Amino acid sequence: LFLATLTYDTLRFEYEDFPETKEPVWILGRKYSVFTEKEEILLDVTSRLWFTYRKNFPAIGGTGPTSDTGWGCMLRCGQMIFAQALVCRHLGRDWRWIKGKRQMDNYFNVLNAFIDKKDSYYSIHQIAQMGVGEGKSIGQWYGPNTVAQVLKKLATFDTWSSLAVHIAMDNTVVMEEIRRLCQSNVPCAGAAACPALESDVLFNGCPEDVGLRERLALWKPLVLLIPLRLGLTEINEAYIETLKHCFMMPQSLGVIGGKPNSAHYFIGYVGEELIYLDPHTTQPAVEPGDGGCLPDESFHCQHPPCRMSIAELDPSIAVGFFCNTEADFNDWCQQIKKLSLVRGALPMFELVERQPSHFSNPDVLNLTPDSSDADRLERFFDSEDEDFEILSL
Repeated sequence: LFLATLTYDTLRFEYEDFPETKEPVWILGRKYSVFTEKEEILLDVTSRLWFTYRKNFPAIGGTGPTSDTGWGCMLRCGQMIFAQALVCRHLGRDWRWIKGKRQMDNYFNVLNAFIDKKDSYYSIHQIAQMGVGEGKSIGQWYGPNTVAQVLKKLATFDTWSSLAVHIAMDNTVVMEEIRRLCQSNVPCAGAAACPALESDVLFNGCPEDVGLRERLALWKPLVLLIPLRLGLTEINEAYIETLKHCFMMPQSLGVIGGKPNSAHYFIGYVGEELIYLDPHTTQPAVEPGDGGCLPDESFHCQHPPCRMSIAELDPSIAVGFFCNTEADFNDWCQQIKKLSLVRGALPMFELVERQPSHFSNPDVLNLTPDSSDADRLERFFDSEDEDFEILSL
């Protein structure tokens, strides 16, 4: 029943069912048993927004590519981890997508933020063009850090979600910086592109209400992305337990990274295997239907998810967390501190109250492109996509 074979663009994928194991299955902070909750596991996975390569979308920048096949896999993974943050923000972690069931407006608002057209907040068009400022030409491959930096910049225009996006550089999460960011009621410190939130600011076309303004003043929902290097050419085994624990936290947004040759969005693990959504399928671009409703089935992965051994993970990753409230953030800090006491688990990053004095200005650090991207590009580039031509360059 659960074994599916799909054919897309002459690529053939075999999807295996979950192994019959006593080991728990963890999906973005939720624990499941394969024996008693297989349907729930598959429903949880299917409910995540799944972004893949697309073809025949409007040309990026008016004259650029009309497909991202062969170069957009990390950009799609960035969209997936950010979409999960928007789902948690606007729909909640318990929300589920059921095929054929009429979804609420907020669901379509989230999905529309990622559609392949130039005016969607987080479209491939926006990510590719914003990446030019990070030293990436359109059609060039991104690393996890670059896509995180670009998404942070794009989030400043998304006043509907009003997120505080923090990218922790140098393997260090500074609590004071995050509190300052989340407690400010200006969308982002020092960015000329964002207007201050004044009373006449419209939120997605609606005047903001008082409750919303109060909420903004107290704590802006936090998207925390932590780019990490967990080894030289392969993942250091000492980090594996800590990485697993990240998927166990209720604040988990998962991990973007991959294995040499392709980028994936990792949403959980079972035993010694990571569970992931794979963007390496080319689907036609989707046009909005009548009344603005999108045909949305192709944005949900309706087969058992892919798995791979944790040991195969490329050491360059970015880990994501979402803290909707200050209490969520405080709880996350407590869990990270406890994790440092787990035997055999080497911390992947440091959690500190204040900026260590040897740090330079964090904003300067945050805007540097990945130093490791270019030299690792050949190793990481999608070998399986050599058969494709990039359309309409």
